[in-house]
Amino acid sequence: MLKLGILCSGGLGYEILNKMVDLYNVKFVLTDKGSESIIKFCEEKELPYFAGNPRNGKGFDFIKNIKVDIIASINYLFLIEEDIINHPDKMAFNIHGSLLPKYRGRTPHVWAIINDEKETGITAHKIEVGCDTGDIIEQIRIPIENDDTGAKVLSKYAAKYFPLIKKVLNKIGQNDFNLIPQDENKATYFGKRTPKDGEINWNWQRARIRNWVRAQSNPYPGAFTFYNEEKVIIDEVKYSDFGFDSKIENGTIIKVKPHVLVKTSNGVLALTNIRSERHNFVEGKKMQNENR
Repeated sequence: MLKLGILCSGGLGYEILNKMVDLYNVKFVLTDKGSESIIKFCEEKELPYFAGNPRNGKGFDFIKNIKVDIIASINYLFLIEEDIINHPDKMAFNIHGSLLPKYRGRTPHVWAIINDEKETGITAHKIEVGCDTGDIIEQIRIPIENDDTGAKVLSKYAAKYFPLIKKVLNKIGQNDFNLIPQDENKATYFGKRTPKDGEINWNWQRARIRNWVRAQSNPYPGAFTFYNEEKVIIDEVKYSDFGFDSKIENGTIIKVKPHVLVKTSNGVLALTNIRSERHNFVEGKKMQNENR
């Protein structure tokens, strides 16, 4: 049976770890301090684990005397250094939520929706010191449907992660795989997102705003705007054919019932799901920005 080291974070990392311990000899787990479910699971299963930033030798000091064939990184928060990368006898690989070399970096599925992509995917790749730069082992392509949210795309990922991991582990275990170098000329990188990055710019075209909203909708922190100096989180918008004067300022409320209608640079959007309904919207008033 393959001896594995697992690097994982969050709910997805917990789900995969839960499945892997039944099929493989998991020798250690590296996670982050915020992944309480993973930490609790390791304690219950008496799995050696390290919680925290592994860099500057901290993670390697924990695992250096634990022999493994393969290290698998699944939704792990941290970049790892060469000491950990070179530790397994066979290979360290990562599962990344995009069709590499596109969308290297954090929350790639959210960025893909924002950028109106029609397809995303999952890539298993060899880990290198760079961010998501290693040779590709396997890829799975996943469509992005017109109404998919960030959470819906992530649920599609969740259904595909474990079968992909099993396939990759089998290939590496049997030394039966081909490594495909990434084309650097096609590489894109998108950085980490935080809740404060979700503010809507009403000067954008309405397709951009719609994608912005659905990519970050509940249970994510959400796209937002301001009204009467209060934050308004919006989870869904739809195109409206309601008429407007192009001279009206973008962000202006032009109707309030049955849905709030807001004018954008090239059309009207209906705010069909506002996270809090306490706001008293008034026709003719404008949505504001944070630097009001």
